[in-house]
Amino acid sequence: MTEARCDVLVVGDLNPDLLVSGDDLAPRWGQAERDAEMRLVLGGSAGIAAAGMARIGLATALCATIGDDDFGVAARRMLAERGVRDDELRVLPGRRTGLSVHLLAGDDRAIYTERGAMVELTAADAVAAIERQRPRHVHLAAIYLLPALARDGDAIVDAAHDAGATVSVDTNFDPDERFERPRWLLRADALLPNETEALRLTGRSGGDAAEVEAAAAELAADGALVAVKQGARGAFAISAGTRAEVTVPAGLTSFADAVGAGDSFDAGMVRALLDGRPLREALQLACAAGTLSTRAAGGTAAQATHDEASRLAKELPR
Repeated sequence: MTEARCDVLVVGDLNPDLLVSGDDLAPRWGQAERDAEMRLVLGGSAGIAAAGMARIGLATALCATIGDDDFGVAARRMLAERGVRDDELRVLPGRRTGLSVHLLAGDDRAIYTERGAMVELTAADAVAAIERQRPRHVHLAAIYLLPALARDGDAIVDAAHDAGATVSVDTNFDPDERFERPRWLLRADALLPNETEALRLTGRSGGDAAEVEAAAAELAADGALVAVKQGARGAFAISAGTRAEVTVPAGLTSFADAVGAGDSFDAGMVRALLDGRPLREALQLACAAGTLSTRAAGGTAAQATHDEASRLAKELPR
């Protein structure tokens, strides 16, 4: 492999997030106007993950497609402010940049997304970016929002492995709720689902701990490291027959919202894997990065540096 130009190439969705919070966000029709607090922040699972990876100390580039509208300008500016290289962004003239609206209620939220230009991202875009950037690692995000990634992801995995890079995937939720598992998915080196995604990717309808454990084992059967996010409770991981679990005690940090916490978890896990940390230590760093990201509204405002995540990781039960 020739010398890497970056540590990580993230491939996936980029858009602004509009965060809406208030005492009661249930719609009242008939042109009723109500007070709410709103913020426009960097969004898209890939965008947030890329920002988290840059923040935790990895040289990071993002491969995504945006429009040439004001939302595209805003997304690109916010991405640059987080230290992510934007030379693999493709700007599409006349197209609308995607937008996600998050209605926030405590640690839960409802999300509405206009995909816009993000759906124009192709596997060929990613393969060309791998050839140019020569990353040590490739992270794929939100594949169910991006049809070409789900369909042609095998070409991306092949290009990454041929270049000597490892691959991680966070499928995120399927808006169509089909969760059809791409044939290439289990060829990734690391899979980073939450509990719901792990169950649905393996066709399981139950939700108890035994079912989640069985789902993770199935996803890990071909050799991938599988780390299953369990929200505020922590996470567990399976790799090469080894299992680790990390519980996150309540009250370790202040809490604003959980937007993008899973993507920040991904950033911590990728940093740990590239550093060669043992499985439990990797899981601790990932949980710490995800937890710290909840300190401020939006997915990127409170993302952890490597020192911050490492300090909190040491406080998590071993």
